[in-house]
Amino acid sequence: MTDTRSLRAVPLLAVLALALLGVLLGWRLPTASASPASAGTARLAALADDVTAADGHRYDARDHTGRTMDAAQITQATDGTYLAVYHTLLDDGRFHAAVATSTDLRHWHRRHDFGPGTHQASLAADGRGGYVLAYERDPENHIAVRGYGDRAALLDGRAARAFDAPRTLSRCAEGTPSITAVRGNTIELTGHYRADCDTDRQLRATLTGFRDWHATPDRRLDRALQTWGNSGNFGDRAPVELDGRRLLLVEGQRWRGDFGSWRTYAYDPESGRADRLALSTHGGSRAFANPSATLLTDPRGRPSLLVSLFIPAEGAAPGEAGQLVYWRKL
Repeated sequence: MTDTRSLRAVPLLAVLALALLGVLLGWRLPTASASPASAGTARLAALADDVTAADGHRYDARDHTGRTMDAAQITQATDGTYLAVYHTLLDDGRFHAAVATSTDLRHWHRRHDFGPGTHQASLAADGRGGYVLAYERDPENHIAVRGYGDRAALLDGRAARAFDAPRTLSRCAEGTPSITAVRGNTIELTGHYRADCDTDRQLRATLTGFRDWHATPDRRLDRALQTWGNSGNFGDRAPVELDGRRLLLVEGQRWRGDFGSWRTYAYDPESGRADRLALSTHGGSRAFANPSATLLTDPRGRPSLLVSLFIPAEGAAPGEAGQLVYWRKL
């Protein structure tokens, strides 16, 4: 409780000085605009905001053994099969990344566990019939990249190529990778690094020939999230191309340590601005993390946008905590 007597004892001049300082600081801080960042982010928000209007959804997604599918990222193989990479905290106290398959986006069969200390997985086709998988690996958290010759090799966990990235931006942690493109022998990724061993911030990286790694901070994306008042961690992000425009879904935390303050944003790399999604679930959950989105053909054969979000328990409505997967036809 505030002691009002101590407030009365503060000289008026000091109060005025503090007020003036607050005005000046507020004037200098960037603020979010009420107008959409772009037509692309507005279109993405229109499709993704209302889960109750989705053509299909599943809360608390789990694989056939009951493992939670946390931070699931979903893609579609050329034959129509859906592939998901995700992680689960198991009884050994470690995260385990895994890959699963589905034919209906609701029921998932786990095919391979990538082992303890693997999490925050991202999967992309390499354009040559194979796949590239990236995940965060601990201890000494870093980004690991694996290459698979074909889908069978991926589902069996038989990597043909492997690279564990050195930490070059933080001596403490780099991770939460997302593969943004595979161009021949070059893999483009995004991720986070623990800036000053204190707070997660965004990075961009390239891996060439599973040998040469180069990472740089993505301060432009950081600034876009800061305009919304986020002072906590900036973590997972995923690309999606909508109506010919390349966008990002990205998570930002208003206050570090508060899992109920995670929110999801649609970022337009061209404008350098982000819109906060006004996500609405059936029960009214408030916090959303680990966003990803992809264009695919839904189980009824219609072109659709699929969105995958993790709902932390701290901001979840009853029955909605865990991984949410939903899709809406285009």
